[in-house]
Amino acid sequence: MSNTDSSVSIIVPTLNEAENIAPLVSQIIASAVPFREILFVDNNSTDASRDMIRVLAASHPIRLIEQDHAELGLAAAIISGALAAEGEVVLVMDADLSHPPERIKDLLAPLFAGTADMVIGSRYVPGGSTPGWPLWRLLLSRIGAGLAYPLTGVHDSMCGFFAIARSRLLELASPAAGFKIAFETIVRGGGTLRVSEIPIAFRNRIRGKSKMSFGIALRFSCRWLLAMFRHLVRGPYRPAQIARSTISSASID
Repeated sequence: MSNTDSSVSIIVPTLNEAENIAPLVSQIIASAVPFREILFVDNNSTDASRDMIRVLAASHPIRLIEQDHAELGLAAAIISGALAAEGEVVLVMDADLSHPPERIKDLLAPLFAGTADMVIGSRYVPGGSTPGWPLWRLLLSRIGAGLAYPLTGVHDSMCGFFAIARSRLLELASPAAGFKIAFETIVRGGGTLRVSEIPIAFRNRIRGKSKMSFGIALRFSCRWLLAMFRHLVRGPYRPAQIARSTISSASID
């Protein structure tokens, strides 16, 4: 896999994130990460998100993909981005800066080194954290991740900050995966997918309105449990192979 600025497409699903788009692009560029393009997949925003993306696209390698069917969900947005991507590798992250752009290099390093096929920014490995989370959110997230561990061998398969070869994502992911696309990809990959986790601090948004509430989190948790049950009923899956190399200090020159 080539370590060049033409090999990475960054996919950012958006929904009413006008206040965060310019700061996100600025921080990605400041991180000096090699990338070919940033693909914003907008899911029917009603604010100025699309206008902001178009303005930035005039001076940066940015493309806007308009997804006007809100019911298609997050997984469909990510797959739309992957289908349109020109890079060998896709890196998926949130638009609200909860995923630290300064860690992008560290997610890409194991892929370029050939030591992993998928790398996840993990809140639940040593060094990871969720500062400022309310207790209910932390409990629901940790319980869900813990229940998924026997199927995945991964501590944080619910995280939406990950990097993977574009071809593997399109091979393994399902548009019906909803918010759990990383989980579905890992389970479907089974023993053929080497997964590494690097620690991240998952930050609360500073700008814009959070889309997370107790009710939404509880609904996600129920869907998550149903997804795991379906995989158990369908038959055994071998857990993904976990690359145990020291990654937190890796970087790309």
